[in-house]
Amino acid sequence: MQEALLQAVHATGTPVVLVLLNGSAVAINWADEHVPAIVEAWYPGQAGGAALAEVLFGDYNPAGRLPVTFYRSVDDLPPFEDYAMAGRTYRYFTGAPLYPFGHGLSYTRFAYRDLHITPAAPRAGAPVTVSATVQNAGDRAGDEVVQVYLTDEAASVPVPVRQLVGFARIHLAPGAQQTVSFTITGRQMAIFDDAGRWVVEPGAFAVAIGGGQPGYAEGVTGSFTVTGEAAVVA
Repeated sequence: MQEALLQAVHATGTPVVLVLLNGSAVAINWADEHVPAIVEAWYPGQAGGAALAEVLFGDYNPAGRLPVTFYRSVDDLPPFEDYAMAGRTYRYFTGAPLYPFGHGLSYTRFAYRDLHITPAAPRAGAPVTVSATVQNAGDRAGDEVVQVYLTDEAASVPVPVRQLVGFARIHLAPGAQQTVSFTITGRQMAIFDDAGRWVVEPGAFAVAIGGGQPGYAEGVTGSFTVTGEAAVVA
């Protein structure tokens, strides 16, 4: 019924912004194809009307990010009675979502460059520092949520396709730039072995820093290689 009303209003040629008031992912495939702007307001509370008005009229530049994946169809998910993680959440989903975990837009845009990874060949268990320069490439001040994703490309056991290992929200004026740094710990690189230990194995890791998941948002990517013998971490 709600989608039928949306389609009827859209058919009149009236400019439409769809505002979602919901508690989880919803099926909005038609809106994604036809409506020029969608605002996810979740359950905004007693001050939600004023907050939403500020966003819609451009008095506030939003920068929220999705904490869940919006799938294109329930057919993309494993059967409900299957309790395995394969194919579930952004960490294990290998399909193309409607909107990925970490997605979000604003009234400006941001550019990324100069990814640095130190050291490039850490010993197993040692931390790695990653950084990138973020620039507001638009004409409005705004916030960017810088996200760091890690992939273990040589694990001996099943591991997530990707996992969020850090994020920071920064504010930049038009044209301004800032270098943002993160530390990836040994525990964040570790796998859980059959002996019940968190172990960092030698091998290649891919890292991405950007405004969302790699492949879906502006960002930079690189890699580092863990060396030495496998190390148990706390």
